[in-house]
Amino acid sequence: MSQATAADGVKLYYEAQGSGAPIIFVHELAGTCRSFDAQVAALKPRFRCITFNARGYPPSDVPPSVDSYSQDIAASDIGAVLDAVGEKDAHVMGVSMGAAAALQFALARPSRVRSAILCSIGSGSDAKPDDYVANMEAMAAKVEKNGFAQIRENFTTSPARVKLKEKNAAEFEKFLDELAHFSVLGLTNTMRGVQKRRPPLYVHEARIKAMRIPTLVVQGGDDAGCAKPSQFLKATLPGARLEILPNTGHGVNIEEPERVNRMVAEFIDAVEARR
Repeated sequence: MSQATAADGVKLYYEAQGSGAPIIFVHELAGTCRSFDAQVAALKPRFRCITFNARGYPPSDVPPSVDSYSQDIAASDIGAVLDAVGEKDAHVMGVSMGAAAALQFALARPSRVRSAILCSIGSGSDAKPDDYVANMEAMAAKVEKNGFAQIRENFTTSPARVKLKEKNAAEFEKFLDELAHFSVLGLTNTMRGVQKRRPPLYVHEARIKAMRIPTLVVQGGDDAGCAKPSQFLKATLPGARLEILPNTGHGVNIEEPERVNRMVAEFIDAVEARR
């Protein structure tokens, strides 16, 4: 089993397949490295595809303290995985929580990011801060109390999730199967340490304006919580390109894999040509 070692000693499970320009994929709260199977299968003939499980998601370590989890730590973990696979830089693709970490990694370590592909980013940014914190804590407390049944309910009843079930029942079942492997402690610590403490996307406006990394922003047309943040990035980040996928919810890469794969390959090809 391949493992990277984070700055604080936490072990992170990773996989690396294919060859060519490197792409590292960063999963969402309701995902794992398996969330990118369709991307890896399509892209590994031409790119080196690196996936990993965030801390708290077995077989990566599950640190017991919530203080071992934060958005900045998640961003730092991306660098640890790149170090482990011997890549000085890469194209960085994240979804939701993973997109937030990818953006922070790009802002903190721009020399290590060839391009950023930010999917379904910014959910919660338009909520009142106190409401967002309270809702995330309530969700974590329910998961702590009810375990897997609550995890399944949280991630299958949201309007932004039902599109996957409508489009591809088999992929939806695979999504549910992955949830069964989650750690309750890892998930609740992630909710409290990463999500609950994460500021709205707009807080980073000045840093985003100064960012000079080619960026593709992808939003599901039915993912209302990410609409304003995606438009904000398009308007604020110099040269950012925004793609809105109609009739698509939060999990854009698993709902529309062929379209996303084609979009990502074309975008990276263009960036590599300019390099």
